[in-house]
Amino acid sequence: MRASRAFGRPGGHLVSGASAVVGLQWGDEGKGKLVDLLAAEHDAVVRYNGGANAGHSVVVGGERYALHLIPSGILRRNCKAVIANGVVVDPIRLLEELSGLESRGVDTSGLVVSSRAHVVMPYHKAEDERRETLLAQALGEAGTIGTTKRGIGPCYAEKAQRSSAVRVGDLLRPKVLRQRVEAAVRFREGMGVDVPSVDQMVRDAGEAGERLRGRIDDTAYLLHGMLGEGKRVLFEGGNATLLDVDHGTFPFVTSSNCSALGIPAGSGVPGTRLTRVVGIMQAYATRVGSGPFPTELLDEVGDRIRERGREYGTTTGRPRRCGWLDLVAVRYSAMVNGATEIAMTMLDVLSGFDEIRVCTAYETAGGRTDRFCPDAEDLGHVKPVYETLPGFAEPVEGVRRLDDLPAAARGLVDRIGAFVGVPVRTVSVGPDREATIVD
Repeated sequence: MRASRAFGRPGGHLVSGASAVVGLQWGDEGKGKLVDLLAAEHDAVVRYNGGANAGHSVVVGGERYALHLIPSGILRRNCKAVIANGVVVDPIRLLEELSGLESRGVDTSGLVVSSRAHVVMPYHKAEDERRETLLAQALGEAGTIGTTKRGIGPCYAEKAQRSSAVRVGDLLRPKVLRQRVEAAVRFREGMGVDVPSVDQMVRDAGEAGERLRGRIDDTAYLLHGMLGEGKRVLFEGGNATLLDVDHGTFPFVTSSNCSALGIPAGSGVPGTRLTRVVGIMQAYATRVGSGPFPTELLDEVGDRIRERGREYGTTTGRPRRCGWLDLVAVRYSAMVNGATEIAMTMLDVLSGFDEIRVCTAYETAGGRTDRFCPDAEDLGHVKPVYETLPGFAEPVEGVRRLDDLPAAARGLVDRIGAFVGVPVRTVSVGPDREATIVD
């Protein structure tokens, strides 16, 4: 066992080429904190998918920063924060987020936005809400997707439909912007979608574009240029693998590829440049919105985890559904992502539990299986098979070496690595930057 080390310090884990941090569960694993730590040894942090529906929290010196569109690397000086082409950008929200950071003394000069990223417009948000209403009327609340109503799905759908889609570069081309907004509004006539006038939307979007003008660039060329110079690039996934549109619990997923498989299309950087993929997971499981959740706890244990872990959405404020750790799901996600190591967060939340349970298989109509079911219909009918591990009473917030963890806590870490088949290299024992063990 190597001695524990801290990121960004002499002797730390230096990297070459491109690395990635991806969520292995349903989101909220603590990606923001890990990316902030890793940013110290990278020259750029890149968001490649999702939009303002992804909220990352970072605590620095006791101050909490909630980031939605802007990559977590913005909190590190001399580190570029890149919003790549695979992200859908709400320019008004982006400017609000920039202003909020600047008012707190954060240097935002390193932010760059892809000219090819698609733009979330007011009609996307209105359509998002309308679709959820119609689904509820047709199928009941259980049939809704549980979106954040940030317009993400409709924006990605319009991207696929092409002709009426607005890209960030179009914000600087008034004629093209107007043509596409007019077309988009016409397509929504009859849906009952209430949106501002075309004139107002074009004016607001154009003004936002002018304010962002100096930050808009072709980020594919930017990133390839940096890699060609030997600089280090870190990709930050929004959402998480079990919400991936292709590999998550469809249809209760987001509208983008949020696993590492989304990096090439979402940034223009081929997967062959990735040398390190850190899969991040919580010591338990959470989920926001609708969809199956085999290990969900609808009891006082689930409530205890929620309150201790402050499990409320960074973007929506909604209480998260909480449950025991599902190792079947984590192993599946690690496989899909090609994870080279695991980072575990929220270990401190489990301090004080007499016992800790982890799911290691499912009971299905066809018998027991240790395979994850990435389909909502199938997953909704499985029953978890648990392994019970001893709990630990000792606080762990001050621990900085794996060997100094309580025996039961270390046992949990080792069990996770053994079951998933990927080593656990990082353990978070508190919200602040320094409350981290790095092997």
